[in-house]
Amino acid sequence: MERRDFLNRSSTVLAGTILLPSIVPSSVFGKNAPSNKINVAQIGFGRIAMTHDLAETLTFDQARIIAVADLDSNRVIKGKQFIEDYYNRQNGSKNSVEVKTYTDYREMLLRKEIDAVMISTPDHWHAQPAIEASLAGKDVYLQKPTSLTIAEGRLLADVVKRKGTILQMGTQQRAMPQFRIAAELVRNGRIGKLHTVKIGLPGDPSGPEASAMEVPKNLNYDMWLGSTPEVYYTEMRVHPQNSLTDRPGWLRCEQFGAGMITGWGQHHFDSAAWGMDTEYTGPVSINAMAQFPKSGLWNVHGEFIAVAEYMNGVTMITSGGFPNGIRYEGSEGWIFVSRGDYSATASDPVSKSKSSKALDASDPKILNSVIKEHELHLYQIDNQHGNWLDCIKTRKTPISPAEIGHRACSVCLITHISMKLGRKLQWNPESELFINDDEANKMLSRSQRFPYGTSYIKV
Repeated sequence: MERRDFLNRSSTVLAGTILLPSIVPSSVFGKNAPSNKINVAQIGFGRIAMTHDLAETLTFDQARIIAVADLDSNRVIKGKQFIEDYYNRQNGSKNSVEVKTYTDYREMLLRKEIDAVMISTPDHWHAQPAIEASLAGKDVYLQKPTSLTIAEGRLLADVVKRKGTILQMGTQQRAMPQFRIAAELVRNGRIGKLHTVKIGLPGDPSGPEASAMEVPKNLNYDMWLGSTPEVYYTEMRVHPQNSLTDRPGWLRCEQFGAGMITGWGQHHFDSAAWGMDTEYTGPVSINAMAQFPKSGLWNVHGEFIAVAEYMNGVTMITSGGFPNGIRYEGSEGWIFVSRGDYSATASDPVSKSKSSKALDASDPKILNSVIKEHELHLYQIDNQHGNWLDCIKTRKTPISPAEIGHRACSVCLITHISMKLGRKLQWNPESELFINDDEANKMLSRSQRFPYGTSYIKV
C-alpha cells in the first residue's frame, strides 16, 4: 500500500478488514490437500481467542485448527463448537470436522500431528506453555506479554532460538500500516534527529473487595493459579463464568499480570522500538512513579509516569496523560501514530475520542514523503497471524520474533519494578541486570509454586 493511498483512506481500514480465502472442503486436493495444511491447536479459549486469534487464523486456508485446550471444561466445549461451526459453515456440512478437546494442554502437546499452537491464556500462563510447545517441536503464536519476569522471558527466547521455533508475538500493531509508515519515516530522518518519544498508556481502576466463593466444578483452579501463590477463588479474580467477551478480573491482579504496563505496554513499547531502532536492546535507566490501590481485589497500577533513557540519546516518556499512541519528536518535527478506531476486542480500553487519528505529523509533507529505494524499508505484512503461518511454511523469521518480544516486554517489566520501588534504576540491557541494585535484581524473577512454572521445565 502506498503511503499517499493510505492517508487518503479511512483510518479504520486496517489489516484486519482484508478479505481472505475461506476454508475449502477436505476433498479438494493439490495445494489445498489436508496434508499441505498447518495443523494448529488452540491453548486457552476466552475473549482473545474467540474474537482475535482464532477469528483471524480460521480465515487462512493454509491453517487447520484441529484441537483446543482449556482448564475450564465449559470453555473447552465452547471452543470446540466455535471452531467446528466455522468449518461447517465454510464446507456446507454439519459434520465436516471433529476438533479434539483437552483440559490439560500438556497432553495435547504430545500429539505429533500438531504443527503449531496459539496461546491465548492469562498472562501468568504465557511463558511456560510457549517453552513446552517449543521443546515439543511446535511453532508458537503467543499473546503478549511475553512473560511476567525477565528471567522467564530470557529462557523462552533462548529455547526458541535453540529449537528453531517460529514464534510470533501477538503485537499486531506491526501489521497495521500506519505504525510501519511512522517508524520508516522516523528511521529515515524525516523528523530530523529523534530525541523524545511520548507514549500514551492508561492505568487501571481500583475495584471492590470480593469474598471467597466455591470453585466451579468445571474449573481446574489449582492449575489455573499455576506457578503463582495459592489464594481463595472468587469469580472476579478469574474469568466470568457466563461470558466469553467481558474483560476478566485477573488482568487487574498483580499476581497474574502487572496491569496496563504489560497489558498494552508491550504493544506500544514494541512499536516505539521499531521507530527508535532499539528492538534488540533496551533503556539504560528507568524512573517510574505510580498510584496503587490501597484496598480492593484489584491491585495493579493506576495513573503513572515513566521516563526511560536510551544509549542513543532518546528519552521515552510514558503516561496516561498523553493520547493513547506514540509520538516521535525530532529536531525537525513530530509524528504521532495510534490504532485509530481499531481494537482487537470490543472491550479494549481505548478512548476513541483521543485515538481517532491513526497518523498525524507536524507538517503534512512529512507523511507524504516517499521512502526511496536506497533508504531503509521495514518488514511489511498484512496480517500478524497470516505472517506467522507463512513463516511456518518458509521457516523465515516472522515480524515479531521471540527476542524482539522479550526486549519489548523487558521495558514493561523494569518499568513495573521501578513503579514498585519508587525510584530511578540503572539498567544494563546486555547483561539484563540492574546496576549495583540487589533489591531490584531480586525482582527479575519470582518464586514458583511447584509443580508449575518455568523453573521446573527440563530445557
